[in-house]
Amino acid sequence: MVEERYHPQEIEEKWQRIWEEQKSFRIAEDSSRPKYYVLEMFPYPSGRIHMGHVRNYSIGDVVARYKRMRGYNVLHPMGWDAFGLPAENAAIERGVHPESWTQENILYMKTQLKRMGLSYDWERELATCEPEYYRWNQWIFLQLYKRALAYKKSSSVNWCPSCKTVLANEQVIEGVCWRCETPVMQKELEQWFFRITAYADELLQDLDRLEGWPDKVLTMQRNWIGKSIGAEILFPLVDREGALRVFTTRQDTVYGATFLSLAAEHPLALELCRGTSQEKTVKEFVERIREVNQARRGEEEGEKEGVFTGSYCENPFTGEKIPIYLANFVLMEYGTGAVMAVPAHDQRDFEFAKMYRLPIRVVIQPKDALLKPGEMTEAYVDEGIMIGSGPFSGLPSDEGRVKVALFLEEKGWGKQDIRYRLRDWGISRQRYWGTPIPIIYCDKCGIVPVPENDLPVTLPRNVPFTGKGGSPLLENRPFLEVSCPKCRGVARRETDTMDTFVDSSWYFLRYVSAKFDSAPFDSMKANYWMPVDQYIGGVEHAVLHLLYARFFTKALRDLGLAKVDEPFTNLLTQGMVCKETYRCEQHDWLFPGELAGSEREGWRCPRCNRPVEKGRVEKMSKSRNNVVDPEELIAAYGADTARLFTLFAAPPEKDLEWSAQGVEGAYRFLTRLWRFVIQHREILAAATSDLSQMELSADLRNLRRLTHRTIKKVTEDIETRFHFNTAIAAIMELFNAVSSCAKDGSESDGEIRVIKGALEAMIVLLCPFVPHVASELWECLGQQTALEGVPWPAYSKEAMEEEKLLIVVQVDGRVRGKITVPADASGEFIEEEALADPKVRRFLTGKEIQKVIQVPRRLVNIVLEG
Repeated sequence: MVEERYHPQEIEEKWQRIWEEQKSFRIAEDSSRPKYYVLEMFPYPSGRIHMGHVRNYSIGDVVARYKRMRGYNVLHPMGWDAFGLPAENAAIERGVHPESWTQENILYMKTQLKRMGLSYDWERELATCEPEYYRWNQWIFLQLYKRALAYKKSSSVNWCPSCKTVLANEQVIEGVCWRCETPVMQKELEQWFFRITAYADELLQDLDRLEGWPDKVLTMQRNWIGKSIGAEILFPLVDREGALRVFTTRQDTVYGATFLSLAAEHPLALELCRGTSQEKTVKEFVERIREVNQARRGEEEGEKEGVFTGSYCENPFTGEKIPIYLANFVLMEYGTGAVMAVPAHDQRDFEFAKMYRLPIRVVIQPKDALLKPGEMTEAYVDEGIMIGSGPFSGLPSDEGRVKVALFLEEKGWGKQDIRYRLRDWGISRQRYWGTPIPIIYCDKCGIVPVPENDLPVTLPRNVPFTGKGGSPLLENRPFLEVSCPKCRGVARRETDTMDTFVDSSWYFLRYVSAKFDSAPFDSMKANYWMPVDQYIGGVEHAVLHLLYARFFTKALRDLGLAKVDEPFTNLLTQGMVCKETYRCEQHDWLFPGELAGSEREGWRCPRCNRPVEKGRVEKMSKSRNNVVDPEELIAAYGADTARLFTLFAAPPEKDLEWSAQGVEGAYRFLTRLWRFVIQHREILAAATSDLSQMELSADLRNLRRLTHRTIKKVTEDIETRFHFNTAIAAIMELFNAVSSCAKDGSESDGEIRVIKGALEAMIVLLCPFVPHVASELWECLGQQTALEGVPWPAYSKEAMEEEKLLIVVQVDGRVRGKITVPADASGEFIEEEALADPKVRRFLTGKEIQKVIQVPRRLVNIVLEG
């Protein structure tokens, strides 16, 4: 006998066991069915899942289960982004090898994910730290190297002194390390790069094809790629050979260039000051500025600082000798490292000129005002009319840009040019726990790629983890010292490992054939499954991961391995899970569960009894102690409640504010549903469902109509909008209607069939959201087919239509008109409609109405005076 009390843990364990034993979500290619590939960004195995994981993976699971029920062949895999710094830090702090720490975390987190009832094909599971995976990282590296898309050069890099490793530009957030928030400094190192800039134009153009991506993500990628159309102008040096190359997008302002600004890293920065009185000052400036992170130097609002080099160049358009400065905001990595400074029409140049009392010359006037340099409080940066610009004066500035560019080409002073903000991807990391770069250095042969048949180059286990910086691989002589593959002489391995974003740049392709051992993936299977139809993850990956994944997809296409140009057709960036914070002046951030007192009386610190300050609602974070452990939530309420709350509390793309009351509400709904089905189980199980009957009471006709409307709404909310919250609300409304129609056993057979039909439809609709309890209730209703194999219900447009009544309208007993009204219309509404009918009103003009008589659902008779 099924107990009336809802026991989620027992139900969930039962169905998780059934799904695993029956391999319910194992999938293979099937050309007879449309495919659907849904993927959530795979997690780093940090040890425990958090509420962000619960939300992300619940969203993906709704889509996967829904699409299966719609007849799609659904690929829904899971794996582990397993390389990374935390594992190495754990080795330093706790003496645990990174591999052991990672594998233990994977095992624990996999158990947690299974407890959520997620419909993954676990046979496709992968971990990027396994040699079977990173072997193909190395193979791809070698293919890129053969095509000059992987190369090594010395460069100024972002260096995190805490993590003791290089960071990509995208990993520097507002001047600090994206992982540990330590201020980032500059360091000159030999680094390996991927030539992502070779694909810059295609990466930019193909953004227009990604109609299923959020606009904000597309904008972020466009800005990061940063295509600039302009001109390269040569400014000849005065009293010495050579010229400075300047790139500008505003060649229409060249007549207003009153000085030149160079980056501190520019090759001529020190040469220009040599032998001048500025030499010592310039050297000190260069040494100091080179230590500052480039991201901070490039900030618009940062303080402008510079130094005169002691040298001059000539503005080729004016023939004027202008001074050359070094400026802290000019970066070598963008453009040429030299900027023609036009203070009147560039804000940073304006601030710099004001600081160092340099000339400001207006050469673009707005159409509706007159600019005077001495009265300007900021640069004028918009379009206008060119003035003081020789033969170009009087031209609109946009037209002038074109003509100036053509003119400088004719004169040999430069050329039209296109530049990108995007820089090549530096992948070298001075860490252990990552993919070894498959390169050998030989004094005789130089740089030698590891032969493909020697892959993978595996990480040695016996390495010291001291935390002193640099790669621990340098201390492992058996790894370091090797024979040259070409001359067989003494050589050494590359000890840098790859940026872990390499691992996540193609993992979605590996899933299509996770055990394939003769290539990164089976191209035939990739042609079937790719592209990913729905990708789900955080917006924080808008530039980093998503741009690299797009680059890898295009590069692998050009290697002949894949046919797709873009990896992800649709992208959903889910919002954060947020919660209020609590802080004690003495004991800092407190967990909400440990507070003393109450909301009404005021919260107090449990350690010192001082009042606690309730802070703003923020993203759940261990550093703020405003976290909720999913394991505790599932233990108390069950996985279905956890899923239902995260899906119901907010639309997926919006931030979700944690609410204990919301969790309780989700649990109460599932408890009510459970009790209703169990209480009516015997009579419902014995009946057949039938929503097509015509001879029904008004309540049951309304229930049938609402059932079809609910099917339509839930279908559209999942299919086109991902508005899971409103879909769930519609299901809850349907349940209220079902429960109000039940009469505790006194229903007729026809009534039971309609109620069961509505209840069955509701349970099928609930399945993607709360699969465990839905499966159990489906079984309780006497169904033999597993719920995940049941087709998604269809709705009938006719059944959704409002039921209408044809009402005959009489005046003094004679038929004068007919009106159509909703079947549930009130007598007052019917009377108003009858009196308003144009045909009837002709017989009422100038007459008094004595009374209105109604025959329910059939007739209205208007009786006149006299």
